[in-house]
Amino acid sequence: MRLIKGFYAFAHEIYENRFVIGQLVKRDYKNRYLGSFLGFVWTIIQPVVMILVLWCVFVLGFKSGPMAGGSGQVIPFIAWLSVGIIAWNFFAEAFPSSTNVFQEYSYLVKKINFKIAILPIVKLLSSFVTHLIFIIIGIVILLVSGVSVSWYWIQVLYYLAAMMILLLGLSWVASSLQVFVKDISQVVNVVLQFGFWLTPVVWNFDIVPKEWQFWFKLNPMFYIVDGYRKSFLFEEAFWKDQQLLGLYFWGFTLIVLILGVFLFRKLRPHFADVL
Repeated sequence: MRLIKGFYAFAHEIYENRFVIGQLVKRDYKNRYLGSFLGFVWTIIQPVVMILVLWCVFVLGFKSGPMAGGSGQVIPFIAWLSVGIIAWNFFAEAFPSSTNVFQEYSYLVKKINFKIAILPIVKLLSSFVTHLIFIIIGIVILLVSGVSVSWYWIQVLYYLAAMMILLLGLSWVASSLQVFVKDISQVVNVVLQFGFWLTPVVWNFDIVPKEWQFWFKLNPMFYIVDGYRKSFLFEEAFWKDQQLLGLYFWGFTLIVLILGVFLFRKLRPHFADVL
């Protein structure tokens, strides 16, 4: 009951500080491209270049062909690849940026009356803006590739919310520890490098031997990347098939979230002294 009351109080706190959060998100997003000649345009250039480079490597280099869905659909590789990159890019951008949030906003951390628990949310929402642009670019790629618009596209909101909750828990854990152990940010970067290749973002999961598939599915981002593709490409409802995978993901996410809340509350009184 205390846990439920704590989450309700936090949600109410977010609502009360929505204007402050909005202003911090705007400032954070602008600071990314401060002094840059192209500025906001880099938000579009970076994901497009990433997709094109990977497409050239896998299609022109490794001769990858169209991908087949469970119900017999044939999906162009560029569409399949784009959706996977869209999902992973948000996670890979938001996680490391939120890890350093308390150091970056140390001047706010030292203010007694400021609710610093909202700072990781600022980073998540700032990355979310880029993610929305990325999704728009991805939809254009899907339409050009011949993928039809479907009501299942709306389902991506569920997977997006799931990833946001996972990221919130991870950001509280990593950012709270980062204040005291500076190596945490480097650990996060290494984990993301391994995670990119251990998650079926640019390779087909079907190539994994069945006896090894269970271990790959323990990666929570498998559920998200697979869910994005089910929504945009394969028209599969999230409540059908692999219910155990969904239960595992939410169980893992809840544990991470509780751990994040515990670490933040335990270490928060000492932040100002260290920073």
